[in-house]
Amino acid sequence: MHRSALALLVTLPLLIPVTARAQARSTGPAWQIVPQPQSSLVFARDGALLGDIGRESRTSASIRNLPKYVGQAFVAVEDQRFYQHDGVDLIGVAGAIKGKILEKITGDHRGGASTITQQLVGNMHPDQIDRRDMSMGRKLREQQAAREMEKHYSKDQILEGYLNQINFGHGWYGVESAARHYFGRSASKLTLAQAATLAALPKSPVGYDPVRHPDRAKVRRDLILGLMAEQGFITAADAARARAEPVVTVPDDGMAAPAEYFVDAVRQAAQNAGINVMAGGYRIYTTADVVLQRAAHDALVKGTAEVEKREGYRHPTLAAAKDKRDALEGAVVAMDPSTGDVRALVGGRDYKLAPFNRATLALRQPGSSFKPFVYARALEDSLSAATIVPDTAIAIPLEGGDVYSPDNSDGKFLGPITMREALIHSRNPVAVQLALREGLDSMVAMARRVGISTPIAPVPASALGASAVRPIDYVAAYTVWDNLGGVVEPRLITRIEDTNGRVVYQRPPATPTSVMDPRIAFIVRDMMRDAAERGTGGPARRAVPSSIPVAGKTGTTNDNVDVWFMGMTPDLVAGVWLGFDRPKTIMPGAAGGSLAAPIWGDMMARYYAGRATPAPWQPPAGLLAAQLDRVTGLPADSLTPLGQRYTEYFVPGTEPQALKDIPWRGGGFGGLLGY
Repeated sequence: MHRSALALLVTLPLLIPVTARAQARSTGPAWQIVPQPQSSLVFARDGALLGDIGRESRTSASIRNLPKYVGQAFVAVEDQRFYQHDGVDLIGVAGAIKGKILEKITGDHRGGASTITQQLVGNMHPDQIDRRDMSMGRKLREQQAAREMEKHYSKDQILEGYLNQINFGHGWYGVESAARHYFGRSASKLTLAQAATLAALPKSPVGYDPVRHPDRAKVRRDLILGLMAEQGFITAADAARARAEPVVTVPDDGMAAPAEYFVDAVRQAAQNAGINVMAGGYRIYTTADVVLQRAAHDALVKGTAEVEKREGYRHPTLAAAKDKRDALEGAVVAMDPSTGDVRALVGGRDYKLAPFNRATLALRQPGSSFKPFVYARALEDSLSAATIVPDTAIAIPLEGGDVYSPDNSDGKFLGPITMREALIHSRNPVAVQLALREGLDSMVAMARRVGISTPIAPVPASALGASAVRPIDYVAAYTVWDNLGGVVEPRLITRIEDTNGRVVYQRPPATPTSVMDPRIAFIVRDMMRDAAERGTGGPARRAVPSSIPVAGKTGTTNDNVDVWFMGMTPDLVAGVWLGFDRPKTIMPGAAGGSLAAPIWGDMMARYYAGRATPAPWQPPAGLLAAQLDRVTGLPADSLTPLGQRYTEYFVPGTEPQALKDIPWRGGGFGGLLGY
C-alpha cells in the first residue's frame, strides 16, 4: 500500500457512532489520561503489607521512581518505535496489513500494530474504544484518540499511564501491584529480569503467568531481554546475566502473611466506621501480628487437612468438593486481652475457594466451652470450686410436655464430684443443674455482661452452649478470664489515612471494662488451667512448651456438628472452631479436644517458638488457698495421696466448713493461705 494512502487511512475522521455500552458510562475524552481507581493498602502492626482492598488491586507508581529498564522492557516488546511515532506506528500498521494478507494465504496469524498509546486509549476508555471490537471503525477512533493523546502528554506521561493501567492477571493492575504480588517488592526495586518477566504479561496474563507457568514466562522473558539488547536499552552482557536468573515468585501473593480473611474483616470494620475503603486510596494500619497470623493460618490448614485423613471421616476434602460448602471449614481468632487487639484472624481454609468469613460472620453453637460462664455465676452465688455436685441423670420438664435429659459424651455418670472436676471433665448434667440453680435468666445476663450480643435462649440446653455465637465476639468474651474480670471489645484497625496522609479514623486500644469479681475470674481460669492440664484440653496443653501457662475449655455440640477449643496464655486469648457451613456431623467421636485443641496448640507452639516466656498468672488479693483432696473436696491430710492433693482457691466465706475455723497460716496440708 502506498504511504500516502496509508496515512489517509489512519487519519480518517470519526464517523462511527459511540455504542450504547459507551453511552452508559463516560470516562471523559478518549485521549485523556484519567486517574484510575487505587487500592486501599492494609498493613500489619509492624508496617508489613497484608493486602489491599478495592475493586481492582492497583497502586499507581511514578515513572520517575522506576528503574529505566522497567519502561524500556515494555517498549521493547510492545512498541519498539514508541519514541518516534505520533501515537500511530505507520510502519507497524503496514506490517499488520501485510500480515493479514499472508494470514489469508498461509493461515499464519500475525499480530496487530497497536502502539502503547493506542493500548492505553483502549484500556483506559473502554466505554468509547472497545478493543474487543475488531471493526475498522473502532481502529480509526483509537488511532485518532492516540494521536490526540500524544499532543497533550509527553512520552513519559503516556508510558507511566500505560504501566499503571495494564492488567497483569489475578486482578492485579499496574506495575506496582504486579511487582508487589509477584515478587514481594515495590516496582522501584524490580530487577532487570523481573521487569522483563512483567513485560511478558500484556500479551497474555494467563499464558505467561510466572506463578502457574514459570517455564513459559521464562521463554518470553528471555525473548524480551534479547529485544532490549537489540534496541540498545541494555547490553548483551546485561541480557545474558538476566537470562541466567530463574523465574521465581513469592508465596502468599507477596503479602507478609496469608491474611485475606483478616483483610476482609478490616474492610467490614472500616465500613462499619463509615470509611468507604472500597473507594480506594486509603492506608489502613491494623493490629495484626504477622508471626501469629501465619501461625494461625498454617495450623488451621494443616489441622483440617489432617482431620480429612482420619479414619471414619466420610466427607469430600476441600480439594475434591465440587460445592465448597460440603468441605470441612474452620476459623481462628487470637486477641491481646489487655487491649482487644486482634493479633490473628482466619475465617476459613482458603479465601479464594470459600471467601465467607466465618470468624466474623458465622453463627455457631459453642458447646461446652460456654460452661465457664455458668460456673462463674454459681461461684458468684456463694459456691466454690470445691462444692460437691452430683453428676447424675436428670429429667427436666419443658414447655409442651417434652423432657430434657442431658447426658455425657462418654455415656457415664460419675456421681458426687467437685465443681472443679466437673468442669475439667466437662460433665453436662452438672452445668445444667448449676444453671437451673442460679436461674436461666441469670445465665443469660452473665452472657450479656461479658459482651456476648447474640441471643442466648433461657433454656437448659444453653448451659451446654446450644445458643449460637460469633467467633470473634466469643473470643472477646473469653478475655474476661485473662483480664481477671475485665472484658474488651475487639480492635482490628488502629488508624486510617487518606491519600493525602490525613488521619480520617483512629481508634485507641480498648481498656478492659470490669464485669466480674477478679477473684471469681481467677478461680474459673484456674479451673480451666486444670482442664488443659488434666482434662479435655490436654492436646492443646501438650503442644505448647511447659513454661507457657495455658488454660482453656473444649466445646462439642450435639451430633458432633461444631467443635471448639477456647484457650489462653498470659498474653493471648484465642479460639478455634471447626465445622461445616451447612451444619452436619463432622465424624463419629469428633470432639473439641481431639480436633480443635491440637490446632490451637500448634498455633501457639509456632508463635512462642523463640519468644520470651510470659510472666505466670498470679492470684489477685482477697483469695484464700488451701490444699484439698481432689476426690472428696475436703482438706488434704498426711494420708492423702500426692496425686490427689492440689491447691484450691476460695472467696472468703465460701471455703468448706472444715476450713472455716482454721486460722490463716501457711504450710501444712489443710492450712489456709491468704492472698
